[in-house]
Amino acid sequence: MASSLFYHVFSLPSEILDTLVPRSITAQLPQETQQIPPPDQARPATSARTCNICLGIVFSDVDQQRSHFRSDWHRYNLKMRTAGNDAISETQFGKLVDDLEESISGSASSDSDEGDAVATLVDKTRKLRRSPSPDASTPSIPQTPVTWFHSPPATQIGIYRSIFSASTPASEYLTELKELQVSPPAGRTWAVFMTAGGHFAGAIVRVSHPDSKKVEVTKKGKVKKPIPDIELLKHKTFHRYTTRRKQGGSQSLNDNTKSKAVSAGAMLRRYGEQALRDNIRNLLSDWGEDIEGCDRIWIRASVSNRKIFIDYDDAVIQKGDERLRTFPFPTRRPTQSELLRCVNELTRVKLSHLTEDALRAQDEAFLASIPKPKPKPQVSQQPQVAHIKPQDTTPKLTPEEEQLKDKWSRLIDIVSKGRLDALKVFWIREGANLGGIDTIIPSFVGAKGGTLLQVAAHAGQEDATRWILEDAHADPTIDVPTDRVSEEDSEKGEDSDTPAQLPAGSRRTAYDIAKTRAVRNVFRRCAASHPDWWDWLGSESGARVQSVLTKEMEEGRDEKKKVRRKGLKDRIKEREEREKERDPQPANSVPEPPRRVRVNAEASAGPRRLGGSSGSTEGVAGLTPEMRAKIERERRARAVEARLKSLGGQS
Repeated sequence: MASSLFYHVFSLPSEILDTLVPRSITAQLPQETQQIPPPDQARPATSARTCNICLGIVFSDVDQQRSHFRSDWHRYNLKMRTAGNDAISETQFGKLVDDLEESISGSASSDSDEGDAVATLVDKTRKLRRSPSPDASTPSIPQTPVTWFHSPPATQIGIYRSIFSASTPASEYLTELKELQVSPPAGRTWAVFMTAGGHFAGAIVRVSHPDSKKVEVTKKGKVKKPIPDIELLKHKTFHRYTTRRKQGGSQSLNDNTKSKAVSAGAMLRRYGEQALRDNIRNLLSDWGEDIEGCDRIWIRASVSNRKIFIDYDDAVIQKGDERLRTFPFPTRRPTQSELLRCVNELTRVKLSHLTEDALRAQDEAFLASIPKPKPKPQVSQQPQVAHIKPQDTTPKLTPEEEQLKDKWSRLIDIVSKGRLDALKVFWIREGANLGGIDTIIPSFVGAKGGTLLQVAAHAGQEDATRWILEDAHADPTIDVPTDRVSEEDSEKGEDSDTPAQLPAGSRRTAYDIAKTRAVRNVFRRCAASHPDWWDWLGSESGARVQSVLTKEMEEGRDEKKKVRRKGLKDRIKEREEREKERDPQPANSVPEPPRRVRVNAEASAGPRRLGGSSGSTEGVAGLTPEMRAKIERERRARAVEARLKSLGGQS
């Protein structure tokens, strides 16, 4: 099976679908990090019919598995796992029921009564603290947006979790995936909406055709060309002026945080927000019947813009609609092509070909990379002794660490000052001993941490940044340490043209902490010259570069500057010509020769002011026109002062 093939999530081949087995890293945790189940439940979770919620219990058939998922024990463990607690065995669950003297599994009770009874038991268990708390030594595995299935011997497919129903547990994803292969009589449609920065894009997309239309035969017996899996039924895009250029944020958010602006632009932006809201709601009303028949409703909007779709009177989409979804990956500006790209990304199955040994090694490496939570410090019960001088807890460095600290200090100083030649010589001599170009600066050095690339970018050294990034091939996707991030939130470069500050907790890279535009252009040029080196434009795990900068773009920008400069010169020349035409000078007029003024011997003997004595020409010889004009202004000012003094003496 070639890895270049693409599979649609609603039309998977039967030879792959029948052999799929769900993959779960939680079932492959190391033995010391798992809670040991009782002997009657300790079974290896190697079959597809297992329950990862209830300690990996194995079932003999599908009917037994479904019966277990409807049992009170499974629902209780599911609620406790959701609350962050550990699951318990069936024996322990029976003891909890007996101790609380409340039967919750009678066959005569309805489903709602059983659900309420389970919720009551969970509430009482929390109050009595009968459920074991999570072990501090057990690592927490992050939830990924893609769930994976394995098809022996070496095929894996990944599907976004948001495609499945919200009420479906992870253990039943495979069952629901098989049910999704059967298309409804009218096909399966999705509603997709995006809005950001005054832009809106919406569409009704058919993602699965009816089974009768998948293969059609002509009258002559030939098979028609298959219908595409994705068909755009309705679409609409429009834009309104709602955001001030290069400022970020809508006008309504600015009004809520500051005093209400009264400028003409602010009034236009408020009108644009109202018009955008009315247009979107009118469109939702026109598409009401189509939205009602959609299986999923995907919305990309900010918290404030989300109210446009679901939080108003007579809304087509209700607030608690089970079909509502958000995109589990970054999206770009709302356009029709972006809508189709996102739908393709959601419906296209991720495909890989790894052997079981490679999967096992990958899982072990992933589990080893998860940091274990620190144990809670135990409070000492010993009585405190007053007036005890605190001891110096600074660790003492070894001679090797002292030598390493000195090397790092010199290297950081060279990079911060932009001494490129010294940096090249030093790195050729000591680079291998320091651990490589992507080594994190040790904490005992006294710097703020990070890599050399981050130090050069923060210092605004363009040449050093270019050499580290291109010649030394440094990694621009490494996150900036938290202590440096706190500093960057309060410091911005003088010529910074980056957007508004990122929210607290967001990751930063070397590009984000670059203080000058020239340094950021180094990253952009490298991204354009070597796009396959790193994930330059990615925001989740990439370098977060906003855009690439090619030579053609720079040449075009320089050409615009030349045209603008030439236009300015032409306007100045036209203005001078208009002034000459307004005040013409006779052609036969002869300029009056400058009058000679005698200078007293006493005045020439004393200290001379700027420009020499009045009327002298020796003092301005060899000066630039600007300096001559300055001297002339000084002479005229002294003449005015002398005239005012003489007038004051006469009066």
